[in-house]
Amino acid sequence: MRSIAKLDLQYAHRFYGFQGEAQYLHGHTGILTIEVEDTVNEGVNMVYPCNEIQKVAWDVLKNFDHALILREDDPLLPAILGVYEKQGIKNGHPQNKMKGEAFKTELATAYPDSRLVVTKETMTVEGMIKIVYDLLKDKLNIVKLTFSSGVNCASAEFVTKNKIDRCPLCGIALDKNGVCPKCGYKKK
Repeated sequence: MRSIAKLDLQYAHRFYGFQGEAQYLHGHTGILTIEVEDTVNEGVNMVYPCNEIQKVAWDVLKNFDHALILREDDPLLPAILGVYEKQGIKNGHPQNKMKGEAFKTELATAYPDSRLVVTKETMTVEGMIKIVYDLLKDKLNIVKLTFSSGVNCASAEFVTKNKIDRCPLCGIALDKNGVCPKCGYKKK
């Protein structure tokens, strides 16, 4: 069975090197749908609480919300960083509170203080699915991701091999010590 959660992301990007309207810097509202599959946890009668899927995903994905997403070879990147440096916001600003932990993967690097994500590939809906799966595959039993942005939409299905121990009281993943971070339950 599956639990399904949705997240909205507001971001700006462009398709560097693309011939068409998307070569210009523009913004989107993206909707990410995450489908998690497992057995129904008898203690809470659900696969995984949807609000907890959102929390796990949001811890990482908030770096994409209200962010600029550029490919690593985009000539706008140094220009943007130069402007941020002149404004004194390259290394953060007290009002920048919607930031997650910085990350660096093969596909993307997040610079939360600059509200910037730098990607290896052009950030299409297909590219976003690759990035999201790479960031969350070890945290959730993801079997399907769908990302829509404007009129564009893509989805991908995955085979999960994770065995995630879940709390019988709240249904969320236990930490590495077998303790529920939400309610404190300890696995015996």
